[in-house]
Amino acid sequence: MTTSVGSVFNAVLDPVNRHDPYPLYTSLRRTPVGREPDGTWLVTTFREVTALLHDPRVSSAFTPADELVGLSPSFLRTDPPEHDRLRRLANRQFGPPHRPTLVADLQQSFEGIVDRLVADFPPSTVDIVDQFAYPLPVLVICELLGVPLADEPRFRTWIDAALSAGQPRQTTAFRELADYLGELVDADPEPGLLRSLATDDGPDGRLTRDELVSTALLLLIAGHETTVNLIANASLALLREPRWIDRLLAAPGFAVPLVEEVLRWDPPVQFLPWRTALDDIPIADVTIPSGASITLLLAAASRDPAHVSDPDRFDPDRRPVQHLGFGDGIHYCFGAPMARLEAQVALQALAPVLARARLLEDPPVYRPSPILRGPRHLRVALD
Repeated sequence: MTTSVGSVFNAVLDPVNRHDPYPLYTSLRRTPVGREPDGTWLVTTFREVTALLHDPRVSSAFTPADELVGLSPSFLRTDPPEHDRLRRLANRQFGPPHRPTLVADLQQSFEGIVDRLVADFPPSTVDIVDQFAYPLPVLVICELLGVPLADEPRFRTWIDAALSAGQPRQTTAFRELADYLGELVDADPEPGLLRSLATDDGPDGRLTRDELVSTALLLLIAGHETTVNLIANASLALLREPRWIDRLLAAPGFAVPLVEEVLRWDPPVQFLPWRTALDDIPIADVTIPSGASITLLLAAASRDPAHVSDPDRFDPDRRPVQHLGFGDGIHYCFGAPMARLEAQVALQALAPVLARARLLEDPPVYRPSPILRGPRHLRVALD
């Protein structure tokens, strides 16, 4: 028996519920696999979402952005064997075995950046997003890719518009950002990952120009937007429960489990849309038919009471913390090690500030995207 859950999921998409979609996810989990009126299937529980993330019958080979911009799809939006080739090519320059210490070597750079950002805070009020959570990953990803930091105001406008579903400028923003990255590639980018990817002659050959641009587009957006939200969501959780700030001040290593619990409890990536069933898939007493569109609700699954006890309680002491904050399977987040390290270093540096801060707006204003969810501003007074 199938169940229509469209009205509840439409409420998740409604910006009025952006500050707290979790009661809606609780309602959706009553139907682990349910069909919307438009034929899309929603999957909401941990066991079923995890199973489909590993199921080769679920295809990721579609993205509206690639179609609109006219690019080759990135490895995020392809299936094996093409996915495996593109991911290997990118990973050669990003981590092991070709550059196994890349992320660890960045820690000193992260620490220098966060110290400078905190030192520049004004004495009375701070926007944690605009003055810390946003500039940190932007500075990191620009340095890593070799994108000129002076161009940040341009691509920030494009990225904000590109992630605002339904806005008239969304398509134009994707195209303008892709054109900018294409010009950067053609002009021989500054030393960094982009240049390394363009000149790498590994066993799989080189990326084509279109593949290089689509990979750069993915890394630029995913490499900073999700980390902005991770740091902002963590900061908000700490401000609402200051006892965890005290723990972090007493033991900086507490940042490690703290970040993992934020990834479970309030992840920056809420769900994965636009999957397609390549065959009939029996699951949870129903069958998703071949050709159907599938949306995997990661945030709902990570709060599944069948998977974790007392799931709505924020508890960095919980062990173990098994979540889908970075997805799972072959599309597990490419930049997870860097995002984890950035967030840990950021929260360690931010803890003394948060200890004397109070929220000026609660709930804060959120970004428009229901998929990449986080506060647009997080204004605090420093008492």
